Amino acid sequence: MSKLGFVGLGIMGAPMAGHLIQGGHEVYLFSRSAVPQGLRDMGGKACANGKEVAASADVIFTMVPDTPHVDEALFGPNGIAAGLSKGKTVVDMSSISPIATKDFAKRISALGCDYLDAPVSGGEVGAKAASLTIMVGGTPAAFERVKPLFELMGKNITRVGDVGAGQITKVANQIIVALNIEAVGEALLFASKAGADPAKVRQALMGGFAASRILEVHGERMIKRTFDPGFRIELHQKDLNLALASARALGVSLPNTATAQELFNACTAHGGAKSDHSALVRALEKLANFEIGQRAS
Repeated sequence: MSKLGFVGLGIMGAPMAGHLIQGGHEVYLFSRSAVPQGLRDMGGKACANGKEVAASADVIFTMVPDTPHVDEALFGPNGIAAGLSKGKTVVDMSSISPIATKDFAKRISALGCDYLDAPVSGGEVGAKAASLTIMVGGTPAAFERVKPLFELMGKNITRVGDVGAGQITKVANQIIVALNIEAVGEALLFASKAGADPAKVRQALMGGFAASRILEVHGERMIKRTFDPGFRIELHQKDLNLALASARALGVSLPNTATAQELFNACTAHGGAKSDHSALVRALEKLANFEIGQRAS
């Protein structure tokens, strides 16, 4: 049994922390909102702040929304850094700036601790099912030490390279996901407006080369109009901002990523920032003045 810490217990963090507790570990918990009672009932130990978590645990995980939140969790008043001692490991599983990640790692390393960036893909469904894809940056030794803990939360676990490589991979992942959501939305909208049953179109396409996880999960959301968030539009906007800013710095053009971001922006302008990212289709529907599943005139 290891002593672990987990800071950030939202849609993703709560089930991830739960898997660590179920794995037989002693887990110390902190969130800006109250620690969920369900985690307490499982044996999780609520702490007053990140400093207390870090002082109590040997490996501390963070899972918060954006770069400033990681900065605050690590280095803010009563943050994780204040409770660290030599030999501990900090694992950030948030999706944030690769550049900031390298700076955070340098500052944690100066305290005699290891740092891994380990963003995830799979959304709320993957977090609950412990089937997340985990993309890791950091030293081989630190990765191997933490890998058994990753295996409690995910299935596809890859050390991509040194610190920052995990975040670079996650940005690439978010580009692919956004463009696939847009493609599925366009295809189902086209089929529906042309008079075909979008549910049957999706079923047919799932047996061919167009089959994908996005078509399977988010195609169904688009048809059934179930846009309660597994992954919010505002968070995907944040990730595409990272992609586009990094692309500018690298001198790389990402034209379709920019288009997907504009569609997310349109959704946000209509009050959809907190909807699931599959609701990007709503922007396409407004452009077409037609909703998937609507009877074509």
